[in-house]
Amino acid sequence: MAEGARERGKARRREAILRAAYGLFAERGFDTTTIAEIADRAEVSPRTVTLYFPTKLDLATSHLSEFTERLSRALESRAPGVTAFRALEDWLREDLAVHDGTGELDELRERMLDRNPQLRALAGSGLAEAIQQGARIFAAERGSAPDAFVPRMVAAATAAALGELYARPTEANLAAATAFLFGGISALPADDRP
Repeated sequence: MAEGARERGKARRREAILRAAYGLFAERGFDTTTIAEIADRAEVSPRTVTLYFPTKLDLATSHLSEFTERLSRALESRAPGVTAFRALEDWLREDLAVHDGTGELDELRERMLDRNPQLRALAGSGLAEAIQQGARIFAAERGSAPDAFVPRMVAAATAAALGELYARPTEANLAAATAFLFGGISALPADDRP
């Protein structure tokens, strides 16, 4: 029982630090905000902030790191015979049910990204890296090189669709994104389909 309380306390501190950082990055900008200011707003010590997030950049991009880890696990652990696209669609449904973009932290993160275009660009490049893993899986499914045109095109379209979907996470948008991606993949000539 004590272990559960300790974990809940850590989760609350972590969220308080993120809320403080996102709020300050949105108000003052990423470059001008200090770890000490984040700690003060979160009501923790600067050392506590750096124990959870070693750098400001780690703070600003933690949501992306967590997202890419969840996505990578879903693609790597898919059942035999399940395509990467099907695993992605199933994972998106589950992930969006939990991370629906409507919480206070999600809103603060969007404000932070709006105020700091360099962070939005970094998030986009991080998403692209995660999707490249998907391109390697698509390429393996179709027997082509991971850097071949079709897997790279599928990866680029997937990254764009996911970026838009997580900015506006609704069931209708999920249906539109998966229809778009599936339609594009289905339209490939038979020897180019993943």
